[in-house]
Parts: sequence; structure tokens; C-alpha cells
Amino acid sequence: MLSSTRRFHGYSSLNWAYRHGDSIRDQQISLKYALNTRRQTYRAAVVVSRKVSRLAVVRNRIRRRVYEAIRAHEKSINGSFDLIFNVYSADVATLSNLEINNLITSLLKRAKVI
Repeated sequence: MLSSTRRFHGYSSLNWAYRHGDSIRDQQISLKYALNTRRQTYRAAVVVSRKVSRLAVVRNRIRRRVYEAIRAHEKSINGSFDLIFNVYSADVATLSNLEINNLITSLLKRAKVI
């Protein structure tokens, strides 16, 4: 899990990143990213809608697995970016850790964050 300094706190900071960020979308996950010069490190958030799964257990499992994949790239993220990952598919819950890691890696590379 990411440390609390690497996660978003409050709705207004998420709203700022949504308004000022660029977007990259894959079939299952999209990435909204914005360069934040007021911070020294990156921040990340994972948003899993109730449309993905009605069960909170499944949504939280997806969220934890994506956070772990982000944490694996912690050393290679250069810059103080605000990263918001939106999950659109319930299939992410059944993907292997390697597949989720590859999915997150491809999104971060396309955004030129790593």
C-alpha cells in the first residue's frame, strides 16, 4: 500500500487534477495525470466506481492491487505528478499481479511519467 503522503487528501485536490490534467485511456483503466509544481513527490489515487462492482469487497480488492502496482514503480516516477487511475472493468479483479503491473507500466510510460 502507498504511504499516506503519496495519496490524495480531500476532494478539491482531486478536482484540480481532473480539471488541469491530461488523460490516457486503456480498455480497463484510464490515467489522468497533471504536473503539480507545488509538491515535491507524486500523489496517486485509484477510483473504482460502483458500476464496476456492487460489492465493496471487490472494489477495495481492485483498489489495493492497483495501489500495489503503483508502489512497485515508486522509484522510477520522476517528477511531482498527480496521478488518478480510474478503473472501468471488473475484469481487473481477476487479472494476475503481473498483468496489472504491465497495465500500469504501459499507462505510466505512455504518459511519460516514468
